[in-house]
Amino acid sequence: MRALRDARLDPHEQLVPACGGANVLATIPGELDRFVLVAAHFDHLGERGGEIFHGADDNAAAVAILVEVARALANERAGRGVIIAAFDAEEPPHFLTGAMGSFEFVRANRAPIDFMVCMDLVGHRLGPAIVPDEVGDSLFALGAERSRGTFELVSKLKRVEQGVIVRPVDAEIVPPLSDYAAFWQQRIPFLFLTAGRSRVYHTPDDTPEKLDTAKIAATARWLTRFVREARMREPTAFTQTRFDRGTLEEVGELAAALMDYTPEAEIGCARVAELFAACDRHGNLPERRWHELSWLVATLESRLA
Repeated sequence: MRALRDARLDPHEQLVPACGGANVLATIPGELDRFVLVAAHFDHLGERGGEIFHGADDNAAAVAILVEVARALANERAGRGVIIAAFDAEEPPHFLTGAMGSFEFVRANRAPIDFMVCMDLVGHRLGPAIVPDEVGDSLFALGAERSRGTFELVSKLKRVEQGVIVRPVDAEIVPPLSDYAAFWQQRIPFLFLTAGRSRVYHTPDDTPEKLDTAKIAATARWLTRFVREARMREPTAFTQTRFDRGTLEEVGELAAALMDYTPEAEIGCARVAELFAACDRHGNLPERRWHELSWLVATLESRLA
């Protein structure tokens, strides 16, 4: 609350009765009475078994970015308004239940939301320090294919900020993993920003010194730029479509960048080329082969954790 007040906003709490907590919300008015929502959850696992789970990457880094975006946009009124949302109860035991703060927000909200951006696990470098910045600076953007024009916008902005490379990949490559699930269910266009699970995910070792502060700052600048464009865009409808070719392009770029670091990268490049050739004219794989793309992404995440 204090950080948002310091950003010249007027935050308030929205009670989340099912978990006994509250969301923290703040509104930046716009010329239009419609909104882009920017969100990150602020809860973590706390103390368990006598150990403290600090939650620096999950999800304090994203909350810091949320505050910086709020600060940058606080006095801007062009286009849609912006709702800044720090959601409670994203973590177990509430995860993917109606007790999550994001689900309570969707139930209670009356403001027209045209687009939402969710951040989770955005504070770390992708992979160990030895990998090139082409890999380490990567941040994945899931869901751009679910609304018209969003994939093109993310692709245009992919490398616009030094220190972060925002790679659009299909939302279905992983199960719903954060607060965007509530909006996806309501067919509200969304973008989920994440660097995936690191080796310290949900451990007491998720501490501040492991964060990539330069990447966090670059992500805040990138997201501010994206929200400015999203505020001014024509309304965009939700579309329940995949775009496997876009995901394959990003996985292929990462595999190519890793060729000098691991022999597995060559195998990955060959598999990407094979799957790329199997895509139909809409850029999607046959259903019988889609699991191969999911396996590729899961393998990449585990190798770079």
